[in-house]
Amino acid sequence: MPIKVKQNLPAIDVLENENIFVMTEKRAITQDIRPLKVLILNLMPTKIVTETQLLRKLSNTPLQLEVDFLQTATYESQHTDKSHLDEFYTTFEEIKDKHYDGLIITGAPLEGFKYEDVDYWDEICKIMDWSKTHVHCTYHLCWGAYAGLYYRYGIPTQILKEKVSGIYKHKILKKNSPLFRGFDDVFMAPHSRLFDVNKEDILKHEELEILAESDEAGVTMVKTKDSSEFYVFCHLEYDSNTLKLEYERDLEKGINPKIPCNYFPDDDPSKNPVVTWRSAAQLLYTNWINYYVYQTTPYDINEAGTSKEKNN
Repeated sequence: MPIKVKQNLPAIDVLENENIFVMTEKRAITQDIRPLKVLILNLMPTKIVTETQLLRKLSNTPLQLEVDFLQTATYESQHTDKSHLDEFYTTFEEIKDKHYDGLIITGAPLEGFKYEDVDYWDEICKIMDWSKTHVHCTYHLCWGAYAGLYYRYGIPTQILKEKVSGIYKHKILKKNSPLFRGFDDVFMAPHSRLFDVNKEDILKHEELEILAESDEAGVTMVKTKDSSEFYVFCHLEYDSNTLKLEYERDLEKGINPKIPCNYFPDDDPSKNPVVTWRSAAQLLYTNWINYYVYQTTPYDINEAGTSKEKNN
């Protein structure tokens, strides 16, 4: 929660210069509060695992969130029990007239597929179009981020010769961004992907800005300058054993994968991984939901997506 202080307290300027959020009495008096409505389009086959990972990160805030889960109607999940989907998931036709403060579009294991060849591509495009007028702020994650940049800005994706897998060091390019409040100057984050985009293709679009990158893993976080769309290519929500399970799965498939970088102590898969990204993960999701959703979304939920207040 923000610190609330008297209007002209001298410490305000100092704290704001340190990228610490301070709410004056005047703003606090005029601020209305209601539960935030967040929609998660879960494209992962292991839906329950992904649900748990995202809810864990969204839960560490005093804000009250109401979360709905969305599935595609044009493709039926083969890895999640139908009873689970029927009870906890909705489809676009059921929510298309609703408004949401936040939307998260997850990744999907679709390496090697052209976007137009994905079974539910048209449906995802329809949801992304809908979000422009019905969602205050959208958070695209991994494949969902690459797909979003391709659909909205025509930025192509390149298939990599070798999978990016491991824990990589990242540098923050926009240190005064509210997204990085509480972050260290560098942070560690997991990656697991076979595709990438060129930094130069992103920089061609004046409405986009790069927030963080890695010397080894490339561009990692991008957003629109009006802060209505975020594109995150790393997996800060990953559990401690997620990369381990992916590595063992690929071994069983006979793919002969490389050991994930900077993950197992001494690069020994028999040793338990050491988590170095949990605090950054918690800050990222907490900062996103607080500064880019809660602090700027309209009080009237039916206005979400129709009026977007800028927050750099």
